[in-house]
Amino acid sequence: MTHPPMFHQVTSIVQETQQVTDQKEMPTAEIPETVERSKHDVGWRKVVRNFTPAWFSVNMGTGIVSVLLNTLPYNGQWLYYISIIIFILNVAYFTVFLAITLLRYILYPEIFRVMATHPVQSLFLGTFPMGLATMINMFCFVCVSRWGDGAAYFIWAVWVFDAVVSVLVAMGIPFLLTTRKNGLDLSSMTAAWLLPIVSCVVAAASGSIVADVLTDAQLALATILASYILWGIGVPLAMMVICIYLQRLMFYKLPPEAMLVSVFLPLGPLGQGSFGIQKLGISAQTIFPKTSTLSVSTGAIFYSVGFLIGILLWAFGVVWLSFAVATSIKSRKFPFNMGWWALTFPLGVFTASTCTIGQELPSRFFSVLGTVNFCFRSSNDRY
Repeated sequence: MTHPPMFHQVTSIVQETQQVTDQKEMPTAEIPETVERSKHDVGWRKVVRNFTPAWFSVNMGTGIVSVLLNTLPYNGQWLYYISIIIFILNVAYFTVFLAITLLRYILYPEIFRVMATHPVQSLFLGTFPMGLATMINMFCFVCVSRWGDGAAYFIWAVWVFDAVVSVLVAMGIPFLLTTRKNGLDLSSMTAAWLLPIVSCVVAAASGSIVADVLTDAQLALATILASYILWGIGVPLAMMVICIYLQRLMFYKLPPEAMLVSVFLPLGPLGQGSFGIQKLGISAQTIFPKTSTLSVSTGAIFYSVGFLIGILLWAFGVVWLSFAVATSIKSRKFPFNMGWWALTFPLGVFTASTCTIGQELPSRFFSVLGTVNFCFRSSNDRY
């Protein structure tokens, strides 16, 4: 049997290929009995062919749960063990998703080009490095202290890979979207535009955690400086997109019901940007004096400025959290879809930022608020 051209297989990234037949005009007796479905439209090949990068958002949501359970200010031994269980589950998810993704592009290499230039599916490429970053963080918290320096250098190498992919995605996807033949309409914009950009902010925050477990001070310094660069790439660009998204909301009102939860996405760069710049300042305060970087007081300056920027970004996040909660209350019900993971990760990183502020001040108010935010996020997940 002659298979349909590969082009028709490629376009199934958006919707499954449908065979156009004129059965209404053709009498039943005249319908050929030899019509068969392509092997690419059934079984495991259909699953592989239609597997999109959006599935890595599951790693983002699951990963941030394990991180928060491990680092909450009001914690317990039982929460620690639960965080490890969820971490192992997240690694299993990621392994399966990565295997299917590699198989997809090996069997159907043309799909990658179409996916990378698609105005929606390409945005979810950022979920891959962000999902990986949550596992890097947990590996640093749980495994390095038990497995030693070898584990620290291993996870540093993984972080380098994650950072490179984040930069490629954050710079490449916006450029591809600007060079598309068919222009984009502002009314069709969603906060998903932030996904490829936020990957750099997440990698920057992970870099500060990786630097803390490295015994080589010079390598830790290089990691911190690279993380500041990643933060500088991601946060300003995310701010631009947030401004455009606010304009879209003002002119064209709320997005469709299926995309309503995307209004929580601006919490991602704001919460993770706040958390990242604070953690980088904490790391700089320790590493800079060890490596005689700039002046003696530079580390303390970076720490203080990082906290200031962090609390300002956190305050801006409160504004978007208010918008998102008000939108949810107004809309009341909206259908469940993959976009719901957009609710989990931004609220999680905003909670992490809140808890970090509480630890550094120190402030019981922010510590309690961070724990309450985590409970609010968990209740939304169950809903």
